[in-house]
Amino acid sequence: MYSRLYRLINDTVHPYIELEGVHLTKEGEKELLASLSQVLRQIQLWTRELEHHSDDELGTPSEDHHRLSSMIADLIFLLSIKSQYVRHSAGNIVVVISEFLATSGSNWDIFIQSLCLCMELAVTNALSFSSASSTAGLGNSHFDSSNFVVLIKPRLKNAGWSTLAEIVRVLRNIVKCLKQDYVYDDNLAKICLDSVHSCLSNVPWDSMDVIYSTQNSFTGDALIPRTDEEESRVVFLGNLVQLLCSMVEQSGSVNDAVHFLDKHPILFVITNLVPKLFYWCLSKQGKHVITCISQYFRHKLLVLLIRLSFLICLDCCILDSWLRLLHKYFQELLWQPITSVESVQDTSLEGSPFLLINSDGEVYNMSSHHLQRQAIFLFLRCSISLISLKEETQKRCACATDDSCSTFDLDLDCIGRKKGFLELYRWLQGHLPLDMFADYEIYAEKCMDFSLSFLQLFVHEDDLLFRVLLQLLSVPFRAEQRLDKRNWTSQDGKEDILFHLSYVFNAVHLFHLFLAELHYDHQVLLDYLISKDTGIDCAEYLLRCLRLVSNSWPLFMEFSLGGKVTNRLSDKRRKVVLESSHNQCRLPSTTMEKVPSFEKECENDLECGSKHYGARRSYYKDAKDCLLSLKISLENLHQKNLFLYNPEVLLKRLMRFQELCSQRDDCDNWKNGGLI
Repeated sequence: MYSRLYRLINDTVHPYIELEGVHLTKEGEKELLASLSQVLRQIQLWTRELEHHSDDELGTPSEDHHRLSSMIADLIFLLSIKSQYVRHSAGNIVVVISEFLATSGSNWDIFIQSLCLCMELAVTNALSFSSASSTAGLGNSHFDSSNFVVLIKPRLKNAGWSTLAEIVRVLRNIVKCLKQDYVYDDNLAKICLDSVHSCLSNVPWDSMDVIYSTQNSFTGDALIPRTDEEESRVVFLGNLVQLLCSMVEQSGSVNDAVHFLDKHPILFVITNLVPKLFYWCLSKQGKHVITCISQYFRHKLLVLLIRLSFLICLDCCILDSWLRLLHKYFQELLWQPITSVESVQDTSLEGSPFLLINSDGEVYNMSSHHLQRQAIFLFLRCSISLISLKEETQKRCACATDDSCSTFDLDLDCIGRKKGFLELYRWLQGHLPLDMFADYEIYAEKCMDFSLSFLQLFVHEDDLLFRVLLQLLSVPFRAEQRLDKRNWTSQDGKEDILFHLSYVFNAVHLFHLFLAELHYDHQVLLDYLISKDTGIDCAEYLLRCLRLVSNSWPLFMEFSLGGKVTNRLSDKRRKVVLESSHNQCRLPSTTMEKVPSFEKECENDLECGSKHYGARRSYYKDAKDCLLSLKISLENLHQKNLFLYNPEVLLKRLMRFQELCSQRDDCDNWKNGGLI
């Protein structure tokens, strides 16, 4: 099996190795690129043949290992050639060889370990360090890394940052290929995680601080010319962050059902690298980096932290460190006004930081809402996680100081929890200053307006939308709050942080606003539920909200919006005719009450009077019709076995919701009959 592959690579590459052809002529480059293209297609053809029948052409293990090592060494040599096109083509061949070996079922572990060792050697070569310590941790009963080092070192003598960047790109593309259904194998994924973990653990990351501190020392607004080496360092960083994002995702796939403490150790290595990555990637690097490349770095670093946040145990020190990083590098996004839908509805996909066909300024503006969503979500996740830390974790918290939380006299035992409340309060004060509100009615309307703007910011990015809504369900809610609306002052909100947070992020209010943003279209909810990107999160959100609604039935029924807020509902989804927006509305209480008895509820409604009962738009009725229509659609699909998963738990919650609605309808009928 390896002999024909070895001959193919050897015949193509060896002539250039013998000539040490690092500097190719134009004609030589064209010929080499044509040959590499043929090699790529041939290996892909052999891989497809292997999918249907195995190859009986086998050599001895030592022969196969020698051939495999020689092929890798020859291709790594091409990665050191000056031509970026040759490097790219050679890197693609390494990726298809990985697919070939994975399909054949043999020696893929040797292959990936060899690549990781090449990355270690390339790093030490770029940093001008000895590679003597770089072979640690790659022991294998069939793999003598010392022999491979002897073979590969001459091929890497001209390797620099561009070679290192290409090796990292290759590793990242191999990881991406492993995620594909026709390739994915838990054992291969585990081998890849182990090999990359060993590599990352051996790299002298501290030595890179000097390299990037020099590169990041540019100041001023002028565009500063870059050398090829400096550009290669930036490309290496971009590829490295991409690789780490992919490895975190891969770790999550391998360890879906594993406890935090049993997660793969690569997660902890990457977590420890986070502060360095922020420093290397986001320190000042000149104007064009700030507006273009830095936007990409910011996006990928936020993706990395968001993915990590769902896979590692977020203790107080990690949360405190990440919040500091957010304030240092994303402060302007956290304090950027929460923009209404009119300004962002046309920048959902275009807001991607990958769109580089426009000028730098346009790219910056178009990606700002995307980055703002990511930064705010991570900020909320860190702050709320601090508040929700378990007692045993709180006692180990030694990162924060009492001085950081001395502004408020909170009845809390842990400094970490105090810091979480303080972070949220300060952020809300920046967007919703309490000093502006003279009375409760204005305060309540402004809070609802902010909640709607917040929801509209996220509604254009579905995966983050449900993540942030689920996160906000963890905000502590003050169940026994009693508020004197007539004597309310802004000082009340300042003195009661928990009330302020629970009012702005009231889960029942947000659920109503969420349905209103969809214009109560149950088909949109159905689309969310069957989507592979949002299905699980949407189902969890609906389940938790339906439970909240059952426990807070009066609050759900009484929900209403002011006229100004009503007019700001988004047009992103299917439009419906809205009823008059200038109707009088009664702001709901924030008290989480148990569902009252049928008779008591009817008596309370009678006391309100028929005039008030019919005066406002029935958001309750719109929400009821939407959710009950969803129930009918789910039942029909489930009966025909057309739904992607078993929706019985969700149907039970919807059935309970229907029972509560029926009680309300009976109450309305009894009340209307009594009024007549």
